[in-house]
Amino acid sequence: MFPDGIAYPVLAVDPSVAVIVVGVVVFLAFLIFLAIFARYFGLWIQCKTTRANISFINLVMMTFQKVNPSIIVRSMIMAVQGGLTKSYPITARQLMSHYLAGGNVPNVIRALIAAQRAKIDIDWNTAAAIDLAGRDILDAVRTSVYPKVIDCPDPNKTTGTLDAVADDGIQLKARARVTVRTNIRQLVGGATEETIIARVGQGIVQAIGSTGSYKAVLENPDQISRTVLNQGLEAQTAYEIVSIDIADIDVGENIGARLMADQAEADMRVAQAKAEQRRAAARAREQEQIAHVQENRAKVVLAEADVPHAIAESFTSGKLGLLDYYELENVQADTKMRQSIAVGTPQAESGSTTK
Repeated sequence: MFPDGIAYPVLAVDPSVAVIVVGVVVFLAFLIFLAIFARYFGLWIQCKTTRANISFINLVMMTFQKVNPSIIVRSMIMAVQGGLTKSYPITARQLMSHYLAGGNVPNVIRALIAAQRAKIDIDWNTAAAIDLAGRDILDAVRTSVYPKVIDCPDPNKTTGTLDAVADDGIQLKARARVTVRTNIRQLVGGATEETIIARVGQGIVQAIGSTGSYKAVLENPDQISRTVLNQGLEAQTAYEIVSIDIADIDVGENIGARLMADQAEADMRVAQAKAEQRRAAARAREQEQIAHVQENRAKVVLAEADVPHAIAESFTSGKLGLLDYYELENVQADTKMRQSIAVGTPQAESGSTTK
């Protein structure tokens, strides 16, 4: 009887059924264990045989942490077999942290092994930082061991040349090849190949421009290379410049002569404009003089018109007599005759010479 006074029926459990249920649960748990064990058993055996020091529990926990255990195991095996664990305290926890941060764990391990073989001083933290910065650490180590050649200018971006003008005005078109080696210490935050190409191009143009004659550049192109190499162009870059070689130099246009011709043409146009200005001013002055002459002639005509009035007044006042008037007329007639003879003399002489 229950406290409420109601009698409930009691179900009797068959012991055989309970045993079956327990057996099924145990069997399912065993299958799950076998599946997990089968999945990680091969990796665990590899860790044990290679002394990678990654436990079975850690392999299982990697899956829950969204870490690919096979990548971590292979990377740890490479580190152990490559002897990195003797030089660097590399642990599976560091590999997992780098993997979760988005890094390329196998690439970093390969780079460290290559650096150790080449006796390049680099540790795990530096390599991981370079990898997370987006640089290919393995390629950087290889380039540090085997320098690479960079074309200047970059043929993938332009088909042109480095055009510079020597002091004598001759244009030179150059192509250069820059041999660089990766500077591991400045790889993070250092400038890339584009900066090297730009600086080398600027240095070559400056060196050619400071040369007295283009012939000196054609005779000794290595002088340009040495001048550019001594300018310290690799500062704040991810590379160390090993050498700068002038691959090709072509003679271009005579820029100096063309500029002088353009300047002479411009000076000629300025001189023509000034001459036209002076010519216009002279014509204006000529017209002013003609107008002045006409004005004086008008004054002479006016003065001549007053002569008869003056003569008449002289006759009236008795200041001029008849004989004086005739003598004045004779003088004027004689003057006109002399003027007519003077005007006709050149014609007569020319006529006699022709005969």
